[in-house]
Amino acid sequence: KASLLSPFFVTMEVVMEVIIPLLMASLIDKGIEGGDMNYIWKMGIALVAGALMSLMFGVLSGFYSAKAAAGFARNLRHDMFYSVQKFSFSNIDKFSTSSIVTRLTTDVTNIQNAYMMLIRMAVRAPAMIIFSLIMAFSISAQVSLIFLGIIPFLAVGLYLIMSHVHPIFQRVFKTYDKLNNVVQENLHGIRVVKSFVREDYENKKFGVISQRIYNDFSKAEKIIAFNGPLMQLSVYICMLLIAWVGAKLIVAGSMTTGELVSFLSYVMMILMSLMMLSFLFVMVIISRASAERISEVLSETPDLANKPSPVMAVKDGSITFQNVDFSYAQQADKLCLAGVNLNIASGETIGIIGGTGSSKSTLVQLIPRLYDVTDGVLQVGGQDVRDYDIQTLRDAVSVVLQKNVLFSGTIKDNLRWGNPDATDDELIAACKLAQADEFIT
Repeated sequence: KASLLSPFFVTMEVVMEVIIPLLMASLIDKGIEGGDMNYIWKMGIALVAGALMSLMFGVLSGFYSAKAAAGFARNLRHDMFYSVQKFSFSNIDKFSTSSIVTRLTTDVTNIQNAYMMLIRMAVRAPAMIIFSLIMAFSISAQVSLIFLGIIPFLAVGLYLIMSHVHPIFQRVFKTYDKLNNVVQENLHGIRVVKSFVREDYENKKFGVISQRIYNDFSKAEKIIAFNGPLMQLSVYICMLLIAWVGAKLIVAGSMTTGELVSFLSYVMMILMSLMMLSFLFVMVIISRASAERISEVLSETPDLANKPSPVMAVKDGSITFQNVDFSYAQQADKLCLAGVNLNIASGETIGIIGGTGSSKSTLVQLIPRLYDVTDGVLQVGGQDVRDYDIQTLRDAVSVVLQKNVLFSGTIKDNLRWGNPDATDDELIAACKLAQADEFIT
């Protein structure tokens, strides 16, 4: 609703602004030059009423465009967040956590700003140009041809700016991902950083990436800065030519003073609309890279999915690895696990010992199908894990990860992740089993 109402009120605002110069021309030619005070009062009141109506339509268009853009950003974040929830670990590895955060925040904000301008400026500027050109041609077709000569010059200039700036913004947002990753790592490992007195190293690492963003943004802004002089050059060339040609026409009696004043008003409207389009053009360049990154998240297909008729029950707790290979990169020459054969009977307790990075966690993460094996067969309860319904399998396989995470909410809310319907007594019993009861108390 807001997205439709905003362009409607913008169009009405433009109509009123186009009518006002006509009233001014009439006021000058018939009222002031004719010395008719009644007509002057009548047209003066009409001008004030037109200005007030234009103001009212402008306020309403601004209100609805802001509402529409905020709602669009909310829906976009909602859909992206829900898409991420369906991702497998390999999908998340493909983007990285820091990149997903940047796409959900900075990129969505860029799109929000661009959308607000699109439903307002992208309607206002073309409508203003079209209506103003119609009125200008109705006054003097000869003078109006000046506009047609300046448009190709502007189009070429804007195209050159866009073609040079877009690749830079694509690079900038990828660097933003790296910046977020550095900040995230530093905050998560702040105790380790301080314990080993690595603050200077972390500051230097942050400074290098931050400087890279600064350099790219500065380069992009320097190119975009040509947009202003380009528009101003066009504006002043038009005004000089119109003043020169218009003065000759007035002397020749082909144009009145009021018509030239209203014509100059239309000139300013057209050229201001062109400046609006150039500003919108800059925002679209920036948001285009963000839109592409958001589209990647929304169009990403989860790597893990149920088969057409999945198995809905796990028979027992036996686990069998048969010649299992696994690669995070899904490449046979970059295997983390190679030719693993392992049989664990139901009810048996097994300890797997190895150094850091020896793929202990990787081995365990294959059992609840957080990743799919690259080659070979992994069975739980005598059935290939890929044949199970994913929720059924993961309800039967519990994984307590080495890295603990507390989500927002109370301790009780966090404890109920395992069982949303658990009673307080069941929560206390679970805490005692985990040796966490005394700490929580």
